Amino acid sequence: MTTVLLTGFEPFAGDATNPSGEAVHLVGERWAGPEDLVTAVLPVTFAGATARMRQLIAEHRPDVVIATGLAGGRTAVTPERVAINLADARIPDNDGAQPLDEPVEASGPAAYFATLPVKAITAAMADAGVPAAVSHSAGTFVCNATMYAALAASDDSTRAGFIHVPWASGSGPADAPSLPLADIVHALEVAVRVALS
Repeated sequence: MTTVLLTGFEPFAGDATNPSGEAVHLVGERWAGPEDLVTAVLPVTFAGATARMRQLIAEHRPDVVIATGLAGGRTAVTPERVAINLADARIPDNDGAQPLDEPVEASGPAAYFATLPVKAITAAMADAGVPAAVSHSAGTFVCNATMYAALAASDDSTRAGFIHVPWASGSGPADAPSLPLADIVHALEVAVRVALS
């Protein structure tokens, strides 16, 4: 059985919601297979998210890993190309940790490239009517650390990577760009299908 691991995040920084976690939950509810879809909502903590990602990969041995997170301020869904070995937090995570200029993994390489077909996923999202763009930086917060951990824990046969989503309409700051939650859900479904094909 082909297995897909799809993750999002819990709310952070005092926000009431996180569209990545909400969208992942909805994708899971709608999933009709035939592949096995494993979904999880990760804590927004450097230690917790990376440990949970490694645990999920070890437990389920997925063929595809797509982690998702919120990038408030972006106007499109943005598949990421690169995860860097740097944790440099502008704000504390949900545990209060705020690493500065630290590696994600002390003995790890400087960076990993996504093994998802990033450009094909981006094009398919756009073809489906969802604003999408390739991003070359997953930042240096928990999202980047989670992408880095996912790629480090995946073997050569696994397609793995990260997708940032904007705010869902009505859930973010009044002046923030957003997309309907249904569009974010559809974009993630498209990403899974493209990665599988």
